Amino acid sequence: MKKSETRSRYLLDAKLKRNLQWEIDESGLTVLIVPRFINPLAVKWLVPLLSKPTFRLKLDALGSFVWHQCDGVTPVSAIAENMRREFGDKAEPVYERVAAFVSRLQREKFLVLANNNDTQWTGRVD
Repeated sequence: MKKSETRSRYLLDAKLKRNLQWEIDESGLTVLIVPRFINPLAVKWLVPLLSKPTFRLKLDALGSFVWHQCDGVTPVSAIAENMRREFGDKAEPVYERVAAFVSRLQREKFLVLANNNDTQWTGRVD
């Protein structure tokens, strides 16, 4: 099996959970609240000088759907199937789209692998 196929299989079986605060805007789309700095030294020295220590990243309908499905229980393959049922042809190519999206969010540490022994933190700001 090729390295990329192994990585894809691993990703489709992964159960990811949210690792970032978020909220829902007036149009029903998800907005991620992203800190400008995560390095402890930068947080200590630079964040107090900033007027806005976070920025807001607004997801589209497909991204919002995937974000809400990342609950630490649902595997990425099931998220892709749910997305296909919900959005139909608009979501195609669904597996590639979901894989690219969750890979990027995981690389940025917005999503992390779920540990089934953890208590779930939703991160939602009301």
